[in-house]
Amino acid sequence: MRRRHIGWAAGAAAAALVAAGAITYAVAEDTGGPRTRTPGAESADAGFARDMAVHHQQAVEMSYIVRDRTKNEEVRRLAYDIAQTQANQRGMLLGWLDLWGLPKVSAEPPMTWMGMGRMASGEDGALMPGMATNTELKKLGSLSGERAEVFYLQLMTDHHKGGVHMAEGCVARCAVGVEKRLARGMVEAQRSEIELMTGMLRERGAGPRS
Repeated sequence: MRRRHIGWAAGAAAAALVAAGAITYAVAEDTGGPRTRTPGAESADAGFARDMAVHHQQAVEMSYIVRDRTKNEEVRRLAYDIAQTQANQRGMLLGWLDLWGLPKVSAEPPMTWMGMGRMASGEDGALMPGMATNTELKKLGSLSGERAEVFYLQLMTDHHKGGVHMAEGCVARCAVGVEKRLARGMVEAQRSEIELMTGMLRERGAGPRS
C-alpha cells in the first residue's frame, strides 16, 4: 500500500506539472491575444470554473473514503481513476481563474451562470446538482465492504449526472475554447463512467437511485 501511495503521489505531481504547462499555453492561446477579452468574474467561463472545482473536490473526497472502506480492486481502481482525473481537472480550472485574475469564490449562489442560482442549492451541504449531502458523506464513511461499494457507486452516479449537466451548460455558454473542449471531454468521460457504474451496481444486485 505504501508503494502504491508513493507511486500515485509521484504520478499526480508529474500530471500537475504537465497540466500547469498546458494551462498556460492553452489559455494564452485562447485569451492572450490583443483582440481577445479575458472572461469577466460573472461570466459562464468563470462560473463554471469555480463551481466545477467545488463539484470535483467532493468526488475526490468520496473516492478517498471508499478506497479505505473496501478491498474490492475494481471499485478501488475506479475510485483511484476518478480521484486522479478530477483532482487534475480541478487544478486546471483553478489555474485558469488565476491566469484570468479572477476570484475563486463568488458572492453569487452556485450555478448562477446557468440561470439556476438559489434553485440549485440543496440542503445539508449539497450545493449543486448531483452533490452528496453531509449526511450521505457521513454514511459512506460508516459503511464497509459491498455496502460501501454500492452506496459509493450510487452517489457517484448521481454526482456524474450533475457534472454532465454542468459541463453541457459550459459547452453551450462558455466563450473560451480550451474550457469548452475540457467540458466536452467531461461529458463524454462521465457518461461512459455512468454506464460502467450502472453495470457494477447490477453485478451487486442494485441500481442507480434515479
